[in-house]
Amino acid sequence: MNLSVIIVNYKTPQLLSDCLATLFAWEPQVPLEVIVVDNASGDNSREIITKAYPGVKWIQLSYNAGFARANNEGIRQSTGDTVLLLNSDTLIEDNAVEKCYRQFLADEYVACGVQLLNADRTPQISGNYFMTGGLNYLLPLPYLGQFIKWLGNLAKVEKPNVPDSSNLVEVDWVNGAFLMVKKTVIEKAGLLDEDFFLYAEEAEWCSRLRKYGKLCIYGQFKVIHLQGESANTAFSSSGKGYTNLFDRKGLQIMISNMVRIRKQFGAGWFLFQLAAYTFNILLFFICSFFDNLFHGRNPFRAFPWAARFAGNVFRCWRYVPVILSNKPYFYKVL
Repeated sequence: MNLSVIIVNYKTPQLLSDCLATLFAWEPQVPLEVIVVDNASGDNSREIITKAYPGVKWIQLSYNAGFARANNEGIRQSTGDTVLLLNSDTLIEDNAVEKCYRQFLADEYVACGVQLLNADRTPQISGNYFMTGGLNYLLPLPYLGQFIKWLGNLAKVEKPNVPDSSNLVEVDWVNGAFLMVKKTVIEKAGLLDEDFFLYAEEAEWCSRLRKYGKLCIYGQFKVIHLQGESANTAFSSSGKGYTNLFDRKGLQIMISNMVRIRKQFGAGWFLFQLAAYTFNILLFFICSFFDNLFHGRNPFRAFPWAARFAGNVFRCWRYVPVILSNKPYFYKVL
């Protein structure tokens, strides 16, 4: 028995160092292999980390391969019976990695996660449920998303995620910041899809893992996730979560989500989602105008944001032929 922890690094040596400090804060009672896959950071990350943690295995890639490809390389070179995909912007509490591993081996689940926490210790979404056609991707849309949420609450539709868990909860897919998977299942389901650069790849992967068993969140184990820190560094962006649809990071989120919908739910749902995003451009301009006017603000206040959103949607349209073809393609916008 042993566990391989795989951490992807891209220009975040301090985050990575803090993560490893919390990971090694407890003397491991099971064989632990830690692999760092560096996406051509071009800084002193390797020098800092290997000097402080000489036992860490460092894999140097020649280009910024993103999340899926880098983790796949780590999985290929790992020796553990189980792998843990761990974000560099996480902080381990109370030996959560080893405790989770021991519990995971004792259960029949094929993949699992833990309860993620924000820096202020408020709960962070750690597990999710599939919605037909990926309809939950409409929720971040300005105005239309708010209307859909209102309808969902009115109809008492079950939420597509687990906002907080204190014990075991079965889910359809697990947040990729902490995703533990058994090697025997990876051999059947395959590695992460390397068409993805960043975002949505763990959801698509879990849809394949789930064909071979159940997934869960062990809510009794806690890990702090400084959500978005590593991605914001890569994209020179800001904000937490996946609701920023207005800059390069937002474009990557949009494209990755569309690719996942096409792969998991088919061409029809992909075209429906793209149509909804396109319709929301006009809705954003009109609703923001009257919303700000009604509240005594400059009615054109949100137009720059609406224009950026529109630009990202139109850029998504450029990818329609290749997404519909479903042929291998590296969807990287960085």
